[in-house]
Amino acid sequence: MNQLDFAGRHAVVTGGATGLGFGIAQRLVASGGSVTLWDRDEAAANQAAHSLGDTAFALKVDVSQQPSVAKAVAATLAQVPRIDALVNSAGITGPNARLWDYPVDDWRQVMDININGVFLCCREVVAQMRKQGSGGGGGSGYGRIVNIASVAGKDGNPNASAYSASKAAVIGLTKSLGKELADTGIRVNCVTPAAVKTAIFDQMTPEHIAFMLSKIPMGRFGTVEEVAAMVGWLCTEDCSFSTGAVFDLSGGRSTY
Repeated sequence: MNQLDFAGRHAVVTGGATGLGFGIAQRLVASGGSVTLWDRDEAAANQAAHSLGDTAFALKVDVSQQPSVAKAVAATLAQVPRIDALVNSAGITGPNARLWDYPVDDWRQVMDININGVFLCCREVVAQMRKQGSGGGGGSGYGRIVNIASVAGKDGNPNASAYSASKAAVIGLTKSLGKELADTGIRVNCVTPAAVKTAIFDQMTPEHIAFMLSKIPMGRFGTVEEVAAMVGWLCTEDCSFSTGAVFDLSGGRSTY
């Protein structure tokens, strides 16, 4: 494992109790930082934070609700003096169905978590990042925001219109916010993984999983560790000239 420098920095990781979020939190802690895991499953978040050690904290947060997110920002800052990085990893796939059969309530839930949640977390955390300098003082702000999008947001997966549309929106939001903050010390980027085998597979049909694998030229799914390595770097000071950018993690499926 290559050594990343996140020493003395603190990150908020949404959906941090399991899957990609937990793997990313592990990498940031291993890189010398501390983390607060935001997750709607309080018990799982507490267990995950405990496993990461004394530099990890956990909060119950519903990212789709603005009051919950605002409260979580305040609670995080009561534990640590600053938020250096925000990783928006919370997400759901929704059911696999053709658009004309897609349940309306499920569509709304996917949008509430996958894109509205990213908007709300960015909105509340950016306000704090704009106040802090690179060393904790004043200045033009400092922070790193990494949004977990998906190759589905580029290509569009059949029988997954809500998920694909929500992840395309994450890409668009990342580009807009990156440009809005380009004259500050805050960098905003996203990654677009192909399928990574985590518990989120439990939300998909076997046919959809097989379809996703068939589209990857490398012939395998990505690993949590591979995604965490890229996201970890994007959270560091070394990521200084990339913003509003989309980083591919798709095994050759989508290289644009």
